Amino acid sequence: MQSTSPKNPMETAKRPNLAGATALVPKLNINALTPAETEEVVENAGVAKTRLTDGRAFVSAMLAGAFIGFGALFFLIVTSDPAMTWGPKRFVGGLAFCMGLVLVLCCGAELFTGNSLMVSDLAARKVTLRQMLRNWIIVWFGNLAGALLLVLLVALAGTMGLADGAVGDLAVATAAAKVTPDWGTLFVRGILCNVLVCLAVRIGFAARSVSDKVLGILLPISGFVAMGFEHCVANMFFLPMGLTAKLLGFGAEVAGAGSLDVLAIAYNLSAATLGNILGGSLFVALAYWYLNAKRSSKQA
Repeated sequence: MQSTSPKNPMETAKRPNLAGATALVPKLNINALTPAETEEVVENAGVAKTRLTDGRAFVSAMLAGAFIGFGALFFLIVTSDPAMTWGPKRFVGGLAFCMGLVLVLCCGAELFTGNSLMVSDLAARKVTLRQMLRNWIIVWFGNLAGALLLVLLVALAGTMGLADGAVGDLAVATAAAKVTPDWGTLFVRGILCNVLVCLAVRIGFAARSVSDKVLGILLPISGFVAMGFEHCVANMFFLPMGLTAKLLGFGAEVAGAGSLDVLAIAYNLSAATLGNILGGSLFVALAYWYLNAKRSSKQA
């Protein structure tokens, strides 16, 4: 299936020079890519992901796990203020969490939830199921390794003790709140979360500049955080950080803290991961592939 490349942001235009001759000069296009152009960029990026070596994919995924962890830590810091009311606290915390995806999209890293968009490559027969699953497995564990490394460094830095221990208490409370709902609820929250995350990633691909990327992802990402949806990579930081804070003596009076352990972390991650896969793959990747895929007249 032959495809055409999206328009180059630096188009050319003919303009006469001082000598009267016609010369080609760059013409800046500030418009975002169209949905069809974005789809092609997304699919090309998915193909490129399958060409990464295992080592590069894993290290890039570690960076993404740490980046999202920084966003999660920023969330804990700004929402530990007890003077803030619930609504503004969720909104401000969501904006702070956006730092994680800003780092991923602008600095470049492999994020498992965003890689759900590779299903559009599978539908377009640009990658095989084996290639896609290989990338997903490597990136998932790489994200986990990066998040856990950050948890260790944050614990050693004494960050949980900030605000007279309010940050550590909130870390325990946040983690406990994520392991107490039933599995089905966490699964549906994972679906809803990655719909917004993958839409934010598509906005990032459609953007022409860094400022476009940053502004475009603010509302979808802050929205899913404020709504309490479940992001498996964020939880790779939130949950181990909460357990570590609990072991350090924080959150002793937090309701549900007693249920926070390694099995509870695995319980949440299983639901959030599967929900994230379904949400990003079905409701974003396949939907936009169906809308924008180039087909022959018979297929149409």
